[in-house]
Amino acid sequence: MLGYTLLRRLGEDARYEVHGTLRGAGLPAGYACPAAATLHGGVDATRVDTLNVLMQRLQPQVVINCVGLIKQLDQAKRPSAAVEINALFPHRLAECCSALGARLIHISTDCVFDGARGGYRESDRPDADDLYGRSKRLGEVDYGGHLTLRTSLIGHELSTRVSLVDWFLSTRDAVSGYAGVVFSGLPTVEIARVLAEKVLPAPELEGLYHLSVEPIDKYRLLSLLADAYGHRVAIERVDAPRLDRSLDSTRLRQALDYQPPGWEQLVQAMHDDYLKAYAPARSAAGEAP
Repeated sequence: MLGYTLLRRLGEDARYEVHGTLRGAGLPAGYACPAAATLHGGVDATRVDTLNVLMQRLQPQVVINCVGLIKQLDQAKRPSAAVEINALFPHRLAECCSALGARLIHISTDCVFDGARGGYRESDRPDADDLYGRSKRLGEVDYGGHLTLRTSLIGHELSTRVSLVDWFLSTRDAVSGYAGVVFSGLPTVEIARVLAEKVLPAPELEGLYHLSVEPIDKYRLLSLLADAYGHRVAIERVDAPRLDRSLDSTRLRQALDYQPPGWEQLVQAMHDDYLKAYAPARSAAGEAP
């Protein structure tokens, strides 16, 4: 989800020479790689030796790790898979980067916290006790000049419909909008913009930082999505449970002079990107929306 958005955003920026990797042979039918970017298929994150050969050949200056098992996938419930991909792989990748003098930017998650209080800072101790949260915490790389960004994201998928936005847009039944569940993540299109315009031009930024926008509850977020996408389904407000994994990103905002847009603008930007990059492929495949 984030990887494809980054490939497109950075591939359209003349400042960067962009190479992307994927496990399969290529993108799903209808989805395009920017002409200025190069895709390398058949790269398995569990085969670091293969990845290392590619990196030796390309000699990258920066590597952005978008690989991860999200909690909605059945595979993420297998301890061996979660540890292999979420915990071990980022450190193996960091070793490859360090050997080449490259900077690793690793994407972590707000799910390293249990969500009991919200407003979490980088200095707060991660306290998630589930497999996903613990595996992601173990995978954070905050050493060797590398950078880990803790965040949460929403956006569109290429071939599945398990994350919040595409799941919501694919349902025709009434859904529950959880007014007590709060997060502060960003659409992938905004994360890509921040990386391109703020993070990549700041090589001195290293360690662990939170990337977030103003907190929003899931009921309001679904309502904004419904309005922006014209998705007419009933959203039933539910006040329980209470869960707040919002992140305090004051340090990053000050370091990068970043002022995040409001949620109406963020959702509109995501919808505009959907119309440009996803809707044509889905329409050609006979999918809806």
